[in-house]
Amino acid sequence: MTTKRISAVALVLSLAGCGSGPEQPEAARTVETTRDATSTARSMDEYKMDLANRVAQVNSIKVFIGRPQPLLRSVVVVKYVVDAEGKLLRSEILRSNRDRVTENTALSTLRAAAPFPKPPPFLVRHGHVELIETWLFNNDGRFQLRTIAEPQMNE
Repeated sequence: MTTKRISAVALVLSLAGCGSGPEQPEAARTVETTRDATSTARSMDEYKMDLANRVAQVNSIKVFIGRPQPLLRSVVVVKYVVDAEGKLLRSEILRSNRDRVTENTALSTLRAAAPFPKPPPFLVRHGHVELIETWLFNNDGRFQLRTIAEPQMNE
């Protein structure tokens, strides 16, 4: 596990102790939320982590804290496009088990987190950045994003 991923996991774990209970952790400010904020990411992986943290922050009551269960309810893979200003241009489901509730949650939590920090200019191609993220859903309908998720339980 990389240092950056460990840091992201530590952040998620620290959120668990900040709220009134595991269902409603208080969100920490991990990424600037204004349209004028530009990500300081030095790579696509770092920018993707910035966006995953933003989605988790904005949707904290829907995020599962801890390790995902061994057999997940649903795995939803979403392709989305962010313009040079951080605006969400479009999103689509690439892979799913056709659980409409989790598909809708993935898309709505992504939309709720927009606008995103502006991508670093070196990531922008033809005026936008294309990203793929995976939502991992437990049976209770809460999720983690694969980019910042803890390892899944074995049993």
